[in-house]
Amino acid sequence: MKFPIEEIKIGHWTDTEAETGCTVIRFPKSVVASGEVRGGAPATREFELLAPERTVENIDAVVISGGSAFGLSSAIGVVEFLEESGIGFPTAQGAVPIVVGMSLYDLGVGSSSIRPGADEGRIACLDGENTEIETGRIGAGAGATTGNWRGKENLSYGGIGIASAEVEGVIVCSLFAVNPAGDVIDEKIAESFIKESFELSKERENIETTELMNTTLGVVMTNLSLTKSECYLLSQSSHDGIARSIFPAHTRMDGDAVVAVSTKELDGDSRKFDIARTLSVFVTEKAIRQACV
Repeated sequence: MKFPIEEIKIGHWTDTEAETGCTVIRFPKSVVASGEVRGGAPATREFELLAPERTVENIDAVVISGGSAFGLSSAIGVVEFLEESGIGFPTAQGAVPIVVGMSLYDLGVGSSSIRPGADEGRIACLDGENTEIETGRIGAGAGATTGNWRGKENLSYGGIGIASAEVEGVIVCSLFAVNPAGDVIDEKIAESFIKESFELSKERENIETTELMNTTLGVVMTNLSLTKSECYLLSQSSHDGIARSIFPAHTRMDGDAVVAVSTKELDGDSRKFDIARTLSVFVTEKAIRQACV
């Protein structure tokens, strides 16, 4: 598929045998970004600088990787790739690329000894020059699963999902790596499903927490001009989309995190901001469900 905001470049590196990978989202100059973590067990890099009160407003890329905390090293390859082009936060000694990293736990799916590193992050950058973007079990979603909270016998495949929507010129797009402990649910979830799921999870009360490592990670992007504080609110709306499409969401063993990015192409007002926040919920739900098709 083609991404609606052409200036944003998305690329993957995938190891299909080891069932792991990384996905890089590169942004045009001077985008504004913020984000929020709601899961109990995040694996992140440079996420703290996204807080609205921090000095840096702009980021250059987001890397979503498999490999748990090991996979965060893939961001180094992206930093080096951007440095070679003089991209980054300006300092007296040169540009310092601002790259946010988020990683999901896939070590129990394929090979636990193969994880994305700096070289793989660089390869994903180069793949971002392609105009067609793949989804599903690709990149950071190569080893993604869902439904772990009900036992490994109930696992289903997760993956990478992308969705977008436009209303009154406001474009909101999302990319999610879907690897939750919970289940990706249909819009009309039956009460019986919730009850039966809790009965299954009750049987696992004494299970080691090391078997319950999961995460849903995403980036929601808009052409609407937003402040850093407004980007933070946009990420919060995206988390609502996670909660609407995954049951249960934001568990203690999930690392659920969302980065929200504004390319500042469209002048905004309060009405357009309301539209963007509403669309953020919608495209998050849609991307998460699309990842699991």
